[in-house]
Amino acid sequence: MKRISFADRTILIDDETSDCLIEYAALLGAEQSADTVRISGVGQDGDDIEADFVLNAASNLVAESTHSALQPPANPDAISYMREKINLLRVGPRAQPAEPEEIPHGVPGIDEI
Repeated sequence: MKRISFADRTILIDDETSDCLIEYAALLGAEQSADTVRISGVGQDGDDIEADFVLNAASNLVAESTHSALQPPANPDAISYMREKINLLRVGPRAQPAEPEEIPHGVPGIDEI
């Protein structure tokens, strides 16, 4: 588990979510882009919470290891979302084949030659 500090607040989240959040925030900063991500975790008072993170080039996000006995909630949807976005930022979108009706037939001006 890791302690995430962000905007004078702290939330405890699982290691996998923390690692994805930090990596995604760094890539967004490098790309001069922004996004929001909702993360479930354990708040400063020990209650389960949901926190919305606004990630951009100005984000100050710190992840620290902790030895707390608390078990933070899992974030499979947030992790899946961030990994998909990380892949798009690193590799770019995958090419998709065009539908037959989207392929232009004939080139204007060629028929007259």
